[in-house]
Amino acid sequence: MIMNELSDLLAPDAIIARLPATSRRHALQTMTDALAKSAGIDARAAFEAVLMRERLSGTGMGDGVAIPHAPVAGITRPIGAFARLETPQDFDALDSRPADLVFMLLAPPDRGGDHLKALARVSRLLRRPDVRDKLRAARSAEEIASLLAGAARVDAA
Repeated sequence: MIMNELSDLLAPDAIIARLPATSRRHALQTMTDALAKSAGIDARAAFEAVLMRERLSGTGMGDGVAIPHAPVAGITRPIGAFARLETPQDFDALDSRPADLVFMLLAPPDRGGDHLKALARVSRLLRRPDVRDKLRAARSAEEIASLLAGAARVDAA
């Protein structure tokens, strides 16, 4: 069975409703720390993998959204974190707009197909203006988790 909800990807304790990041690097560090703690992996290794991927090309997809992602050893399935940045940061999006909605995705290095499918699901959902608006208006991590799960279910229908 293919899950279309993002709740199977999202680590509940890696949802940050208001991240006061002062830079892209700071946002990535905070998010990888949260994900590493949740997944039981090395935070530094995860952060280095994400930074290396960011150096190849920015992960900003436009409309204030970024999806940083990387393969990380020690992970058995794709896992994600979400943060809404208090101050949007530059993720090198084609529209040059800084991102305030950031979904980080880490995946096993040997499961590239799973990584791409998860990335496509996140991307498809965050392309929707109604979803972005609701995420920006959400007041808590619980509300964000509920929105991501519910919006993904509607998207799959």
